[in-house]
Amino acid sequence: MKLTINMAVLLAVVLVLLIRRKVQARSRADQAMTLAVAVVFGVLIAPTDLGQGILDTTGDLARTISNTGTP
Repeated sequence: MKLTINMAVLLAVVLVLLIRRKVQARSRADQAMTLAVAVVFGVLIAPTDLGQGILDTTGDLARTISNTGTP
């Protein structure tokens, strides 16, 4: 049995978790990371060639990482 995950869905979940945190308790680095995740999420869901290319690249990277640990 093999588990697959859509990168855009994963980033959406991470983005929701990051946004739900208190605004007052955020550092500049945390805000920058939230912004970066939001921008990447926007590119991934955008129906452009660039968005599809990034989605394919991140999918290949995730597939490579998941296959590295299997015998």
